[in-house]
Amino acid sequence: MTFDRAIKIAPSILAADFASFGAECAAVEAQGADWIHVDVMDGHFVPNITFGPATCAAIRPHIKGVMDVHLMIAPVDPYIDAFADAGADVLTAHVEAGPHIHRTLQAIRGAGMKAGVALNPGTPASAVAELMDMVDLICVMTVNPGFGGQKFIDMTAKIKTLRDMIGDRPVHIEIDGGVDPKTAPLVAKAGADVLVAGSAVFRGGSVSDPAPYGDNIRAIRAAATGVWA
Repeated sequence: MTFDRAIKIAPSILAADFASFGAECAAVEAQGADWIHVDVMDGHFVPNITFGPATCAAIRPHIKGVMDVHLMIAPVDPYIDAFADAGADVLTAHVEAGPHIHRTLQAIRGAGMKAGVALNPGTPASAVAELMDMVDLICVMTVNPGFGGQKFIDMTAKIKTLRDMIGDRPVHIEIDGGVDPKTAPLVAKAGADVLVAGSAVFRGGSVSDPAPYGDNIRAIRAAATGVWA
């Protein structure tokens, strides 16, 4: 992975056809997706259960670019090596998921992945103030994690604060939740560069008819591009 602040669209496979994950990943990449976002949920840290390392390993051969794995689980540390072995490029843990996030981020980098830290809507930017040199990505949740298709929660003030805290460090700001052409410019203007979108990308398309995926990706990118560079 090379670092830049260009807008990147990361479709979340939580909104894809569960019976066709590999083909769905290939389809959205072919239609212009920059990263593939995998939402891992455990039914404990969040009220839903989704995927694990085996799913990541299964879809990895179908992904040419970045596999961005977002862990909404607790604890995190026992599973870091499994996700590294499954081919994750970025592994993000929630600052709220355990008492030793610094150690977790060290372990993620030690396993050869880029390290991300996520913040729930109710968690302030100050929670990661001492982690700026430990992270490659900060994920700002703009919904309460657990389910796709939720209404966007405005976190632009937090995003701006984080952007100021990051300074010239090579750290991405990722937005996860309710991203669409209406909300994309808000978060991009505030300083975000990685936009996770689930239903807003996969709506209207399918593996057999992927053109709507491209239309949706281009609409989100067009809405966001130019307001942050």
